[in-house]
Amino acid sequence: MAAETLNTKEDIAAYLDAVLEDGDPELLKAALGDIARAKGMTELARASGLGRANLYKALSSEGNRSSRLWRKSCAHSAFD
Repeated sequence: MAAETLNTKEDIAAYLDAVLEDGDPELLKAALGDIARAKGMTELARASGLGRANLYKALSSEGNRSSRLWRKSCAHSAFD
């Protein structure tokens, strides 16, 4: 899904529901990247306390799958 279609909290929640129902961790990672881009990486990095470069790296295909980082990015990207 393109980040441009995630305009509201409802859009983001529906998207996450569908992704979580699928259960694929790689799809979840891609979805979090879509949501982060929709909300703005700089804003998400600031809100989550993560560096923007770290956030980009974490959401890349070779990214860090640290549970701490995922909890922070999820909390701030989807529900902020």
